[in-house]
Amino acid sequence: MADIPNGNGQVLNQPEPPGDRDLWQGDPGLRALCLRFGGDPGALRPLAARLGQAATRDMARQAARNRPELHLFDRGGRRLDEVRFHPAYHDLLALGLGAGYAAGPWTGGSHVTHAAQVYLFSQVEPGVCCPMTMTYAAVPALAADAGLRAEWRPKLTALAHDPAIAPLADKRAATLGMAMTEKQGGSDVRSNMTLARPTGDTYRLEGHKWFCSAPMSDGFLTLAQAPGGLTCFLVPRWLPGDTRNPIHLMRLKDKLGNHANASAEIEYHGALAHRLGDEGAGIRTIIEMVHHTRLDTALAPAGLMKAALDEALWWCRGRRVFQRALIDQPLMRAVLADLVLDWAGALALGLRVAAAFDGTTPPERGFARVAVALAKFLSNKRAPNVIYECMEALGGMGYVEDTPLPMLYREAPLNSIWEGSGNVICLDILRSLDRDADAAHSLNAELEAARGGDAFFDRALADHRARWPAPPDPDLARWYVAELAQLLTGAVLLRSAPDAVAQGYLRTRLAGQRGAVTGAVDGLDVAGILSWADPHAV
Repeated sequence: MADIPNGNGQVLNQPEPPGDRDLWQGDPGLRALCLRFGGDPGALRPLAARLGQAATRDMARQAARNRPELHLFDRGGRRLDEVRFHPAYHDLLALGLGAGYAAGPWTGGSHVTHAAQVYLFSQVEPGVCCPMTMTYAAVPALAADAGLRAEWRPKLTALAHDPAIAPLADKRAATLGMAMTEKQGGSDVRSNMTLARPTGDTYRLEGHKWFCSAPMSDGFLTLAQAPGGLTCFLVPRWLPGDTRNPIHLMRLKDKLGNHANASAEIEYHGALAHRLGDEGAGIRTIIEMVHHTRLDTALAPAGLMKAALDEALWWCRGRRVFQRALIDQPLMRAVLADLVLDWAGALALGLRVAAAFDGTTPPERGFARVAVALAKFLSNKRAPNVIYECMEALGGMGYVEDTPLPMLYREAPLNSIWEGSGNVICLDILRSLDRDADAAHSLNAELEAARGGDAFFDRALADHRARWPAPPDPDLARWYVAELAQLLTGAVLLRSAPDAVAQGYLRTRLAGQRGAVTGAVDGLDVAGILSWADPHAV
């Protein structure tokens, strides 16, 4: 029998598996931006090294491929309402919570460091971010009630993960989820129909929630209609006396992606609830949680993009086509450089916004309120295309589950949908600029601070202001917000990124020197741009 070409197990022209990656040393942009905006390298370096290990990536694949399972009853028919996870899921939560993902900003750390942790985890297994993000974001909302804060905060900010299904008092650490939207309303939470009946110092809830995030949490922040109007409640999983609170899990959502994480449809059947804030002030109370989850949904797409870029750059360095390395082919270099600009803008803007979360002055807090929405909107709109183009760079290999690209692509739409989809975010931005003087003035100051640093930026800012002397009517909100977010990204890059990256972004995104598809660019410092993402790319 004749020999079969390459039938002896020899593999030609395929790069070796990437093995261990150091997500800190291999990311010059992250290192430089953390230094500029106040991230803690001491906290980030060991986590980034651990997350980049091949063993951790394998753990992430196990968590995603072995999906959560719903267990409603025990063998005798007693309600359990439990979700059970693969051990790898719990191992990843232990890694993140132990590193301070949820606790850091509330225990002496910074929001910039937290945001960088979101970015790093999103590169490896985004599904485990949900319970950690919800727990992080719930802590400031507890300020509305001193008693609940004293009871819950120590467990929410513990540097540990305790997967035990047990009352809060018996656990060394806890997580909080959120159950806000309902079938008939979605983002229009004022139409919620869940009822809250006062029973002395507590309430009993009756109703249905269409989406419950992280349903195996130890408690949930939820909205319900109390006698005084829509109100925020903390609903614990356990009742006094160590019996289960009647929170019934109806089903787990069969989602496009985010497979390691469970999302559930639930019903309250007289569930005990503690009021958090005044009756009728539910939106004002829970918005603290939403505000902080938005920070994470603004950073996650940067992490997804970076993970996809790492795969594309690794492949292009190790693959030869037409007698040269793929990374040296001019057209491929143009495509990769164009993609790097989207990632660089998302990371720089996200960490600048996180620095504003660390601010204590009214202008910085105002900037955080509006800029987090701008970052969330723009970065999530960019992520799907970046990931798709990276997938295409690998060709057929990018389309198979042996690579992380299918997982990243399925994940790409999610953060745009959670915590306010695109239209909701645009309308929120218009309201903020109309009603929040600190937000409007601080955003304008951020743009003004960049004026004079680059002719492309100055011209684009002048054109924007001529087109929009005031925020437009809602039907034009997407046009306005997209322009404003790109201007803000350009302003941040001008003061935080190398000239190659800042100039490349300004020329292609603000000055219009870019065609209709990725890679349709000219005149860029391609080597300088690629080196910001990968020190081995040039």
